[in-house]
Amino acid sequence: MHIGLIILCLGYVLSQFYRAFLAVLTSALETDIGTTPEDLAFASGLWFLTFAAMQLPVGWALDRIGPSRTAAALLLVGGGGGALLFAVSTAPIHVSLAMVLIGVGCSPVLMASYYIFARQYPPRQFATLAAVMLGVGSLGNLVASYPTALAVEWVGWRGTMIGLAVVSALVAVGIGVTVRDPEKVSAPDDAPKGSVLDILRMPVLWPIFLLMLVAYAPSAALRGLWIGPYLSDVFNMSRADVGLASLAMGIAMILGTFAYGPMDRLLGTRKGVILGGNLLGGLALCGLMMWIDGPVVLVIALLAAVGFFGASFPVILAHGRAFVPPHLVGRGVTMLNFFGIGGVGIMQFASGRLHAKMAGADLSVPYFAIFAFFTIFLAVGCAIYLLSQDRLD
Repeated sequence: MHIGLIILCLGYVLSQFYRAFLAVLTSALETDIGTTPEDLAFASGLWFLTFAAMQLPVGWALDRIGPSRTAAALLLVGGGGGALLFAVSTAPIHVSLAMVLIGVGCSPVLMASYYIFARQYPPRQFATLAAVMLGVGSLGNLVASYPTALAVEWVGWRGTMIGLAVVSALVAVGIGVTVRDPEKVSAPDDAPKGSVLDILRMPVLWPIFLLMLVAYAPSAALRGLWIGPYLSDVFNMSRADVGLASLAMGIAMILGTFAYGPMDRLLGTRKGVILGGNLLGGLALCGLMMWIDGPVVLVIALLAAVGFFGASFPVILAHGRAFVPPHLVGRGVTMLNFFGIGGVGIMQFASGRLHAKMAGADLSVPYFAIFAFFTIFLAVGCAIYLLSQDRLD
């Protein structure tokens, strides 16, 4: 199973790449096919919403079909096919359609890994294993920064996407060959029989769902798109410099993931770790509003802080997973992921509209509005999360 998990991790590297690479393609796509930041916000939002919507059938497939065939088939058709469609795009709508397909392809990869962790490892290890998978997979976030900017300079964005289509297909085949499905678990006679409604009928999960809806959105949306237009518009940074800033934020997100992983066991509280980290992320967003026009080094440091403290995703998921019975693990983790990824998609759509509405002579105003938007929703999510029950097992 270890080689299978390694290949799944490679698949998750691709997933992280695809959610973040648009930030460094902004100027190239604008020049070649006329995309605007709003077009790319729409395409990015479609990726996240498609990914989120797929969590419902993916949860069913993990419990009924197994992670191997589910992840391999979707990544091959969606990831490989979507990247190929992106490579031949000639209009913004083609980019959006390609991102939908790629969202389908990436949707099962992380959850297939988490399903295996939940079924084959002790529950107390879940948060750490989930954080390690997320942290290593987040190398895709780094590849989507400066290395991608270099690749676009060398072979063009179309050549880069053709290469990604080939890599996606090869990883999909590798998953199908190496990953072995855990044995299926039957529901006890007196337990819920396995509908996703059984997950939604658990009141203990709702404060966790609602924090998940807003906690991942600031770091994912800023790193995935807005860091590029913000630094280009306000500070007139080049594509290569934007790539370096994106790299710094991506590294911070990886470090944050590894930092969050063991903290619940070290401090004896999962709720406290999640709440404290997200409040610090909110303070970093407030800092971006205060110093919206620079200095640029401070701005990049604050963006990195948003990425670091916004990496609580695996610990929030572990918190919710602790309340889910074994036979509903597939549906449970994918429902949590549904809220996390869906929140990014919804807020990315909204941030694109907000950017367009606030655009004017002062180039910093739309980005101030975007930072304020994320701050308000994160604060509301933290307030609701105070109602949750703490649990470590």
